[in-house]
Amino acid sequence: MPMDPERQKHAPVYEALEKFKKKRVVPFDVPGHKRGRGNPELVSLLGEKCVSLDVNSMKPLDNLCHPVSVIQEAEELTAEAFGAEHAFLMVGGTTSAVQSMILSCCKQGDEIILPRNVHKSVINALVLCGAIPVYVEPKTEPRIGIALGVEPSEVEKTMNEHPRAAAVLVNNPTYYGICSDLKTITDLAHLHGMRMLVDEAHGTHLYFGKDLPVSAMAAGADMAAVSMHKSGGSLTQSSILLTNNGVNADYVRQIINLTQTTSASYLLIASLDISRRNLALRGEEFFRKVVNMAEYARDEINKIGGYYAYGKELVNGTSVFDYDLSKLSIYTQGIGLTGIEVYDLLRDEYDIQIEFGDIGNILAYISIGDRLRDIERLAGALADIKRLYEKDKMPVVTGDYIQPEVVVSPQTAFYSEKKPVPVRESAGHICGEFIMCYPPGIPILAPGERITEDIINYIEYAKEKGCSLQGTEDIKAEFLNILT
Repeated sequence: MPMDPERQKHAPVYEALEKFKKKRVVPFDVPGHKRGRGNPELVSLLGEKCVSLDVNSMKPLDNLCHPVSVIQEAEELTAEAFGAEHAFLMVGGTTSAVQSMILSCCKQGDEIILPRNVHKSVINALVLCGAIPVYVEPKTEPRIGIALGVEPSEVEKTMNEHPRAAAVLVNNPTYYGICSDLKTITDLAHLHGMRMLVDEAHGTHLYFGKDLPVSAMAAGADMAAVSMHKSGGSLTQSSILLTNNGVNADYVRQIINLTQTTSASYLLIASLDISRRNLALRGEEFFRKVVNMAEYARDEINKIGGYYAYGKELVNGTSVFDYDLSKLSIYTQGIGLTGIEVYDLLRDEYDIQIEFGDIGNILAYISIGDRLRDIERLAGALADIKRLYEKDKMPVVTGDYIQPEVVVSPQTAFYSEKKPVPVRESAGHICGEFIMCYPPGIPILAPGERITEDIINYIEYAKEKGCSLQGTEDIKAEFLNILT
């Protein structure tokens, strides 16, 4: 059904909150701060209007776990705006949306086909449901060391080898802006009787911008997890789960309610409602400006020399089917510095906070809230860093996408008896936990995978360069839990 601009002018949750506020209701319910009166320091930090709208579910405001009025209407408007059959407003971040998507399709022992460079939330879902990952190895771009998209021919080969797999999952676009051939992969999945799932955490804008890569719903995918709080402008932790092709939305709601809070924040829900309206009415204009800013930034940064801000020239029709021009990803090893070193310098010396730095790259997230002068400040800082801190050019260092051997399922490994050993002494053993650089949160090792010398060397290199290593029980990541 095409989007109706008149209907999209409504924001039912926001409008219900406005009505509620005018009634001056006396609160004998939670939250206990009672519209902020019980916590003046919180009011001072967040403002009276914000705290007064931090309310509990009640009849006039509906209930996220079982919506029948204003939240239901907001979800219907969201589905229409995104071209989906159904949309769920999510308050546990896109992590919750990704996990609900997988848990809706996979049970213990089911196989799911996916690339290894997925977000940790995907493998966390496999720990929860007991599904078994079948990895399609992505190729790596040799000039800049990043993982590329999933090639349809490789997916089809894997489908033929694992014909009973329940679903295929693709992360699209990747953190770096790489897009796979979603339409072809979706058609292949359906031909083989598998559900097509898309982790679209970095793709909100694909639904509203012009001349951008295809969105999951437009490609015919069955489900997609969309981070509205990233490029869509809603509050952090708010997200959307979309369903299509007759997916049983009532069952999906039951799955969501297994883990989602029963005390949903109306600040998050209202931010999704308002942001959806904003994008439906003005998204095309917004994202045209975002792409123009990103293109301008690429040109300016590439003029500096040493850095490589990459874009559409990576497109090859297979492993890079398309490129998301709103992303500003920059390879830094050409000036002899890792991405995390440039990340630290930008923050500590120039008061510029970018999204992340990994071993080879940085990502500066550009969205509807940025200004051209901010782009110019970033480009100026990068030029300054090159002038002051440049070292001999480094060889391309990769490692996030070393394809580990899966020995047992993530669930089996996670719940097995384990013991800690020093990282350097763990080679040959089976890992019982996660270890990753965060951001971006792509596991270097996941539960059930065999540890190798290459992986150990990469972990130690990442630690030496200042990456934040997370996921291990040992907070310092000096020990890894292995299966006994």
